[in-house]
Amino acid sequence: YTTIDDPSAFFQAILYEGGTANAKTFSGNSDLALDLFLGKKRSVAQSFMVVDSVRGIVNTLQANLNNVSFTDSEADDIASFDSNGFTFNDTGDQFNGTSTDASYVAWCWKAGTAFSNDASSTSAGSVNDTAGFSIVTYTGTGSNATVKHGLSTKPSWILVKGINRDENWINYYGDATDYLQLNSDVASVDAADIWQDTHPTTSVFSIGTSGKVNNDGSNYVAYCFANKKGYSKASSYVGNGSTNGPFIFTGFRPALILMKLSSTGGNWKIFDNKRDPFNDGTGNTFNVNENGAEDDNTAYAIDFLSNGFKVPNTNGNMNVNGHTTTYLAFAHNPFVTSTGIPATAR
Repeated sequence: YTTIDDPSAFFQAILYEGGTANAKTFSGNSDLALDLFLGKKRSVAQSFMVVDSVRGIVNTLQANLNNVSFTDSEADDIASFDSNGFTFNDTGDQFNGTSTDASYVAWCWKAGTAFSNDASSTSAGSVNDTAGFSIVTYTGTGSNATVKHGLSTKPSWILVKGINRDENWINYYGDATDYLQLNSDVASVDAADIWQDTHPTTSVFSIGTSGKVNNDGSNYVAYCFANKKGYSKASSYVGNGSTNGPFIFTGFRPALILMKLSSTGGNWKIFDNKRDPFNDGTGNTFNVNENGAEDDNTAYAIDFLSNGFKVPNTNGNMNVNGHTTTYLAFAHNPFVTSTGIPATAR
């Protein structure tokens, strides 16, 4: 059923309190030497912080903004990615604040194997082919080009961001003619100058002439995810507008779900099994395209099941009758392991 019996070797979410011990340790069944960190303060407004091992862990992007990468002058940076967690330089509000409301969540992925290659646009990065994840940096040419993604399978989900340009986060979600923007609630946009109306191959993804993904001389980062049975899935579902909402089969019990109403405007919603460990008729979520505090509300009810998830609400960001929602999900447990052990719902 799967080649990944323990998803915690490749993805883990962690909750932690700021201002405490600067080293934070994961609690999964396997150690996780992370390469991508996405973090957020929970109780108050603050941006989503994006750090990775390829760009360098002192360089931060913000998932809800279109700004350039920055280095925090207050030493509020991650000092190291460790063998099973991460360590901060100091206590600071961005990652590790000392105030009474300094509770944080971080979602972390492992890549780990360096690669470099000249496609038509020079690329280099870190890849984990088993988990179907790579981090790629490349330099734009301004002309139609291809970028090596490092995986042996076609990515189903790609996020591209200009590192030294004020550009939106551009999302390939399986439609080669359109794109979404992670830092915006707008619907998908039809544009041939983003992906050249061309799907990724098993070796490269295509970029057009738009400065959003390919300005001459500008630097970009791309986070690439391929579907892996029992571990990860990028796909979509059509809403029915009912409290008996759609069931979405993933082939695993989810640990993380990121979703966006793609056929019309709507906020990006993110759910995980750490902040909301039970199917209790509510959903504990953020809008990733905004900096707002966490919201636990029956309007966002979501059920994590042994083989997928169900959306038992009529929320206009999650379940609109006849409209498509795209999602990216990662596993807590595969539905059935390679040894035949089944998963249960949470």
